[in-house]
Amino acid sequence: MTDMSSNTITFIGAGNMATSLIGGLVADGYDPKRIIASDPDDGKLADLSARFGIQSAADNSTAIQQADVTVLAVKPQVLEQLCGEIREAVQQRQPLLVSIAAGIREADMQAWLGGDIALVRSMPNTPAMLQAGATVLHAGRGVSEAQRDLAESILRAVGLTRWVDDETLMDTATALSGSGPAYFFLVMEAMEAAAISNGLPADTARLLTIQTALGAARMAIESSDGPATLRQKVTSPGGTTERALSILEQGNLRILFEEAISGACERSRELSEMLGNH
Repeated sequence: MTDMSSNTITFIGAGNMATSLIGGLVADGYDPKRIIASDPDDGKLADLSARFGIQSAADNSTAIQQADVTVLAVKPQVLEQLCGEIREAVQQRQPLLVSIAAGIREADMQAWLGGDIALVRSMPNTPAMLQAGATVLHAGRGVSEAQRDLAESILRAVGLTRWVDDETLMDTATALSGSGPAYFFLVMEAMEAAAISNGLPADTARLLTIQTALGAARMAIESSDGPATLRQKVTSPGGTTERALSILEQGNLRILFEEAISGACERSRELSEMLGNH
């Protein structure tokens, strides 16, 4: 990977995801003096400076003028306005831009920023706040190999990273890993409720559900086997697991997930059209 220690990283926006990324970078040994944050909320900036020792900037343009990499860590709904405000500074400085705004396409951001910008789109998910995230990245045409490494290094501070060459696959990534934690929470919620209805105390049902989900995820991560093989290995013929799985299969669980993720993909594309100009 490219040595990124000499690069100054600016964060525009100091919300949860920016805080997670900054915390991950500092925990990995990145010099906090080379991290700058800008946000209209002075309280958030003061908190970040106190917690991590980073610098803060009076305004976005000032922050960008010092940046080798600028992370756009703002809500998708405000990105067009923000790009208009920072356009001149970005064109002057020409930093690598990394956007974590869901659904905003490269063509729209390039148009808003005046074009010819090295731009990486990323889709982190909420477990990034625990350094357990899964982030998908897409590099625009003007991004060099060294800049790809830089962007990946920043996002790897909060978990796993994967690249996609086709930008349209960002919609699928949004549907899978971006929205995915909520799918698992729903399954956990349903399992907990079912255990309670079958007599377990509520606190025991919750703890057993959460620990079982954690254990299954760790087995999947640490095993060379895929989920299908792991499932088969824990399913004894004629046993309790087989009975439960047959009921889930009869309920068309796989079809439901196919329809759910396809629906989320479609909604991601709709939001891209609504928020962009292309």
